[in-house]
Amino acid sequence: MSSTQFDGDIDSFVSYLKSNRGLSANTLKAYRADLTACLHLFELRGVTDLNEITLDDLRSWMAVESRDHARSSMARKTVAVRGFFAWTYEHGLTTTDPAATLMTPSIPSTLPAVLTESQAEQLLDVAEHAVATNQYKDDGGAAAASGSGKAAGKTADKSADTVNRSEAPARADKRDNARVTAESQRNAAILELLYATGIRVAELVSMDIADIDFSNRTIKVTGKGNKQRVVPFGLPAQRALETWLEQGRPVLARTATDAVKSRAANALFLGARGGRIDQRIARDIVHRAAREAGVPDISPHALRHSAATHILDGGADLREVQEMLGHSSLKTTQRYTHVSIEQLKNRYGQAFPRA
Repeated sequence: MSSTQFDGDIDSFVSYLKSNRGLSANTLKAYRADLTACLHLFELRGVTDLNEITLDDLRSWMAVESRDHARSSMARKTVAVRGFFAWTYEHGLTTTDPAATLMTPSIPSTLPAVLTESQAEQLLDVAEHAVATNQYKDDGGAAAASGSGKAAGKTADKSADTVNRSEAPARADKRDNARVTAESQRNAAILELLYATGIRVAELVSMDIADIDFSNRTIKVTGKGNKQRVVPFGLPAQRALETWLEQGRPVLARTATDAVKSRAANALFLGARGGRIDQRIARDIVHRAAREAGVPDISPHALRHSAATHILDGGADLREVQEMLGHSSLKTTQRYTHVSIEQLKNRYGQAFPRA
């Protein structure tokens, strides 16, 4: 990221947002990048004082940026810039607010992509089958290791070095099988939890073990702006989580160094090296699972859309779904009713003879 002479002002604005607006770390990071890119452009044009920037300058910046960015990205960039100049004006850093009348680009209303209920079931069934398959392999690996040990013990004329060399590959295979099984258990638990609760991927990876209440089958979720909510989950998700916590998580935890282990001691989901799983890995898990299940390629967010749509299809109240998803506006949740209506129209067209 390019630095500018205005970095100090940007830092102060981001600190203000963090303290007063409760924005997520990802949003603050995006705003910082947007503002740095905007002011860097003006710096290249010879601007040395924020007071020199006019509304026409900002419109020119928007024209440049819109060549390479979608409208949704431009809307966020515009919000960041408008907020920044409103803040500089309020705090006496500028004598006017040049962005006060800067228009936010309109974003076309598009329906979120979702899986059908049968596709979602197929996705989760394949993940569950992978756990069963890998557990079978793991048991076979243990039997093979045991068998090789017995055979070595019966061969009295072999040296201890030879026995150790023959057992080493078996032990390595057993460890690899255990790790693969643990990862499949983790993946199944992630898919079940995402679909059962509709939580965001950022919320998923930040969860701790203590956030799960198995007695009530609920999870405590920390969402945008550090707002907390309690979301229920069903029996399939409970079984998947219990299997992961009892069998899979200890296997991956053992691979961590002491430093990593201490940082991830409370983390619900772990990566292959025993640290807290990150969003990229969680997204890869969902994409890979969709390919293996033969369903349309989806992201964790599309799985969230799917959960919301299927819950509404099942008769849930819109306000309840809004609370479950952590939407601040009911308008956001209402998008899923449109998806449900579209699916209803498609089913009607297929099933009704006079459609």
